Amino acid sequence: MSDKPPGRFRLFVRRHWPALRLRTILLSVLLFAALLPGFAAIFLRVYENTLVRQTEAELVAQTAALSATAEALWPGSRLTAPTAAQRLAPGWYQPEAATIDLGSTPILPARPPARPSGPPTPEAVIVGRRLDVVMQETSRTTLASIIFLDRNGVVVRGFGEGGSWKDIPEVHAALSGRPATMLRRNAAYHPRYSWEWLSRASALRIHHARPVVVNGQVEGVILVSRSPRALFRGIYQDRIKIALGIVGVLGFIAFLAVLVSRGIARPIEALSRVTREVASGGGSVPPPPSTAAVEIRTLYEDFGIMAEAVERRSRYLRDFAAAVSHEFKTPLAGIQGAVELLQDHEDMEPARRRKFLDNIAADGRRLSGLVTRLMDLARADMARPEAGLSVDLRPPLLKSVDACSPGLNITLDLPGDLPPVAAPAATLEVVVSTMLENSRQAGAKAVRIAARVAGDSVILLVSDDGPGVAPADARRIFEPFFTTRRSEGGAGLGLSIARALLAANQATLDLAPSESGAVFEIGLPVAER
Repeated sequence: MSDKPPGRFRLFVRRHWPALRLRTILLSVLLFAALLPGFAAIFLRVYENTLVRQTEAELVAQTAALSATAEALWPGSRLTAPTAAQRLAPGWYQPEAATIDLGSTPILPARPPARPSGPPTPEAVIVGRRLDVVMQETSRTTLASIIFLDRNGVVVRGFGEGGSWKDIPEVHAALSGRPATMLRRNAAYHPRYSWEWLSRASALRIHHARPVVVNGQVEGVILVSRSPRALFRGIYQDRIKIALGIVGVLGFIAFLAVLVSRGIARPIEALSRVTREVASGGGSVPPPPSTAAVEIRTLYEDFGIMAEAVERRSRYLRDFAAAVSHEFKTPLAGIQGAVELLQDHEDMEPARRRKFLDNIAADGRRLSGLVTRLMDLARADMARPEAGLSVDLRPPLLKSVDACSPGLNITLDLPGDLPPVAAPAATLEVVVSTMLENSRQAGAKAVRIAARVAGDSVILLVSDDGPGVAPADARRIFEPFFTTRRSEGGAGLGLSIARALLAANQATLDLAPSESGAVFEIGLPVAER
């Protein structure tokens, strides 16, 4: 890894990166991948519907202007310009919203031919003649079909002149005084591009009719129609905006890629590399990256704990192997030397021969005792906690006291309300017996066993009036094979076995500080109720 210090941006990211769970990152990526096609389809539908509504808005604006022009040109019209007070009055400006929707508005057949009818009204003919130039100029610019009808629905100017369209819905609504917009099939439509089937509006035409109201009466109708702006033409015309949207989507995808990389891939790769280094005997597990997912951070912590445990166990095995080798070497050397002497001196005196045989037997017993204690230590190390334990402290303590040699004066100080503990009775008996035997061997005359409750634990104190433990030995008394009575045959495994048995049930054994004698503290978990 590079030693170059991170820049300000990277420091800012590390400091403010949220703690995300692995499932959150994966769910976000999968959801986005699953919803992206749907978002694209929705965008096209919404965009096309917007184009249709935009076309309707343009037709509404055209018919509003043409209707107002026709009303101003109508013979006998009393239309006057609004005063400033009228224009400032609330509600004067009333924008007309679009009414059609590609998803819900029904699509009618193409507009039928105009039905034969009588002549239009004279007033409409006069206005139509004056309005014709305006209609043609408007149609030339907007490409909309513009038709002027009289109050009977007869065409005065535009396509179908002389016929009647009073029965079609949009004209009927306009003659009733209401503007109306309809979606109709475009009979003249012929697809020119292979992709036009994607557009729902390609084969449609928008028809809008607006009444011409003169002196409060409907005297005519302005009917306009036009095809909506094509979807792909609209996309081309708005290509810059759409391109910015695509760039935004790609940017979000890139962000998700960075999220997956920094939250999952890179931390796992780094952890894999460090694990190989630890396996080869070097390196250590570093703290997790700040951008890693919560589960990856937990994995880093677990790997760090495991690496420390493996290293601690390796040191323990190395030291243990050295201690076992040393402990076995002395009696084996004695046995080997005695055997060689017996082999070399076949005429050895019987008394001397008996002495060497006794030494061999004593060393053999010592080796046998060492093997037995090592087996006990191995079983204690491999012990597993038992579920559902609930043991009263008094019976195993009383058994330990009764089995102790009579040379000790033992005092039990146990409160009457002691809760049961989650430790096997046999383990408690072995541990307390070991403590009492150690006190006896150290020369103590009196031992006091007291208990108290501390939170979720029961603290058992075993104190004696012996010489105590030297400060230099206090940190080593729980190490295997450490003993101050080696000349008396002590193996130094009793306390190690006792601590291992307790540790198998989440209990502890420690040497407590004391002014006189030795005080051992046993922490036992309270049984679940």
